[in-house]
Amino acid sequence: MTSDVEFKAWRVEELDGNYKGTEQTLSTADLPAGEVLIKVSHSSLNYKDALSASGNKGVSRSFPHTPGIDAAGEVVESATGTPAVGSQVIVTGYDLGMNTAGGFGEYIRVPAAWCVAMPSGWDAQTAMIYGTAGLTAGLCVQKLLTMGATPEQGRVAVSGASGAVGSVAVELLAKLGFDVVAISGKADHAESLKALGATQVLGRDALAEDRKPMLKPAFANAVDTVGGLPLAELLKQIKPGGSVSCCGLVAGPQLQTTVLPFILRGVNLLGVDSVEIPLADKEAVWEKFAGDWKCEKTEASAKRIGRADLERALNAFLKGESSGKIILDHAI
Repeated sequence: MTSDVEFKAWRVEELDGNYKGTEQTLSTADLPAGEVLIKVSHSSLNYKDALSASGNKGVSRSFPHTPGIDAAGEVVESATGTPAVGSQVIVTGYDLGMNTAGGFGEYIRVPAAWCVAMPSGWDAQTAMIYGTAGLTAGLCVQKLLTMGATPEQGRVAVSGASGAVGSVAVELLAKLGFDVVAISGKADHAESLKALGATQVLGRDALAEDRKPMLKPAFANAVDTVGGLPLAELLKQIKPGGSVSCCGLVAGPQLQTTVLPFILRGVNLLGVDSVEIPLADKEAVWEKFAGDWKCEKTEASAKRIGRADLERALNAFLKGESSGKIILDHAI
């Protein structure tokens, strides 16, 4: 077994109801129990990390706490022998970064059942370019495909298209031959979304509240990353038999709609969870991204930051100002 090792982590503390993250020196002896100790080289920033860092008790119950729901790196201890010491692994979801110390620290200790072997040809940085956001986008697209979605059926909408999930969904759907309509509240990102493959970019007013219970069908299928009112309006515009993969709640967790899209047009609302799903389901999507689903533009445009930049980047998530993929590189 490896002796106790000191390492750096970006840790959030609570003081008089306020939450502040700072770089601290910790010891591997302070990490929770688990079968696998991993030296983390890269993590990936997500909206849930921003919530954890802001003290959201629905995400992280106790503080001080190290966020980071994604991590990739090298196994340095393995009580079960699988994964093997020296192997590269990916850990996303489950309780990592929520109430288990996460990838914003240089070491994590987790159950072996949380670890996915690094796909052939990938490294930790590439894996974290996708991270939970990419995994979620892949799962959303996979659900549409499973329901029979094809490019010939018509346009596919992606709401919250400038975000970490939406941007990967745009590129992946375009890569698969779909006519993608990106919906984003960030007008200045229109050209970057077109560069990812969107054939049209609409503002968030495309999903503004309309009191009519149904609207003219505009999209064959859709990926919704925002929830709330925009999702309700999107459902009104799906063609008969179409599907919407739903994975986010940045616009709110409430969904006020009618049953009409479902009983008059046979629309399917598909929930997508990327956290507690079986490890095999995660492995299948990672293997696709490492193969035919490779998103070259997303990989090329991802931004790397160091721990000193985490507070600024996480605040941007909370303000709705973040875009694209942001990677934490512990070597910076």
